[in-house]
Amino acid sequence: MAKRVTPAVRAGANEMMALVDSAFVRALADSSRLEVFRVLLLNGPGNVGELSSQLPFDRSVVSRHLKVLEDAGIVRSQWHGRERRFSVDATTFVGTLEAIASNARRLIDLCCPAER
Repeated sequence: MAKRVTPAVRAGANEMMALVDSAFVRALADSSRLEVFRVLLLNGPGNVGELSSQLPFDRSVVSRHLKVLEDAGIVRSQWHGRERRFSVDATTFVGTLEAIASNARRLIDLCCPAER
């Protein structure tokens, strides 16, 4: 027998879905972007050429992945002369993970009530 979903439960579920359907989570959900992220974590800052030399992707593909990661607040870029160098934005990355976890903890009882 199906349970009646209350407006509060529906609102909590919608808010939880917004957390997991965020640009941040979507950016990390792609295995190729995770590989770019891993290279940055292991080797530190680099330009598109340096990063693509350590990955099985063309420069244009690495550049597109870096754009998504940067838009999501996972990496940042800085110009050094004529080259743009990318690095992990650790403060924003950890802060976003903490915010997601905190919001999920707040929503869990509302959107996912345990069976009684």
